[in-house]
Amino acid sequence: MNMWKECKSLQEELVKTRRDLHQIPEFGFDLPKTQAYVIRILEELEIPYKCSSKDSGIIAEIKGEKPGKTVALRADMDALKIQEENDVDYKSIHDGFMHACGHDTHITMLLGAAKILNQHKEDLQGTVRLLFQTAEELAKGSQVMIEEGGMDNVDAVFGQHIGSIMNKDIPSGKVIIVPGCCMASYDRFSIKVNGHGCHGSTPEKGIDPVNIASHIVIALQESIAREVSAVKPAVITIGMIHGGVAYNAIPSIVEIEGTIRTLEEPVRQHLAKRIKEISEQTAKTFGGAAEVEIDWGAPPVTNDNEMVELATNAAKEVVGETNVVTEIPAPNMGGEDFAYYLQKAPGAFFFLSSSNPEKHTDIPHHNPHFNVDEDVLYKGSAMFVKIVEDYLK
Repeated sequence: MNMWKECKSLQEELVKTRRDLHQIPEFGFDLPKTQAYVIRILEELEIPYKCSSKDSGIIAEIKGEKPGKTVALRADMDALKIQEENDVDYKSIHDGFMHACGHDTHITMLLGAAKILNQHKEDLQGTVRLLFQTAEELAKGSQVMIEEGGMDNVDAVFGQHIGSIMNKDIPSGKVIIVPGCCMASYDRFSIKVNGHGCHGSTPEKGIDPVNIASHIVIALQESIAREVSAVKPAVITIGMIHGGVAYNAIPSIVEIEGTIRTLEEPVRQHLAKRIKEISEQTAKTFGGAAEVEIDWGAPPVTNDNEMVELATNAAKEVVGETNVVTEIPAPNMGGEDFAYYLQKAPGAFFFLSSSNPEKHTDIPHHNPHFNVDEDVLYKGSAMFVKIVEDYLK
């Protein structure tokens, strides 16, 4: 079978779909317009589906004429709270929201693959499950999808990410796929430092949470430098510190928020534990108190070696051997809740570069000027189709 080659004929249709979706970005779990758009296409293709009872997620299935394994393909659908600054005729019509991470293309490429696979379902030996997921940016959507049965009886799972996320110097059209860990875990933490407010001229009459927070921030960085091996990448970043309303008053509360990124689960758990211990003990040392909350995001994205080999061979067919990147200097410290699917079944997460300086598509993700090289859309669909062809042999 070479059904993947038919994806190129969908290119014009894929561009239209992507631009339609780009104009209606929605955030989080509730994506009514996006869900309705996907459902309309699934119904046109006569692909059976069910909607999640908990969010706007959709689970669809293409059953082959012959029994066999079940392979899942995933696309995340949510956008970001960013005001788009691109001057294009398909600009976001939702003020303050933008597809600044390429999820509009992920939906598009999966719908394209679905169209071709459905046309050839009589040749499929097994089932293709299509997972249209919400809330990837919150690291929560895949867990809802799993709760809704999206991974029940799945034998393998695959996903992809478009853009310049791995390296903007990797040219558009290349596929990046690596064995083992390819993306970090990502978690959010918040620390509420409680002191006792007083006039700025008499600090001895209060307990200064600004001073306590400053010591906590420095101490947390020391935990990386002195408690984690230099050969085990890990990051603690403080992104927000809020406290005080007047220049001459010591506040009662300071709030800190940040993120933890690691490539190994034991390191992830250690840092979460130490953030709580360091914050509470440091605050106590200065007479205050600290309340720590860990908002667990997603674990590291760790590809299965056998599934990586299958996807790599597929990529060599689709984009050519010289356009497949199988080694990177280090995993990406960004995160992806696709990791939860990989805890349920072996699979692989790969990347499709759309970085093209001439088209200004080498802009970083989550930027108000982010855009993609649409010429690669059919390649993303073809990757999914070829993977299914090879897996369901």
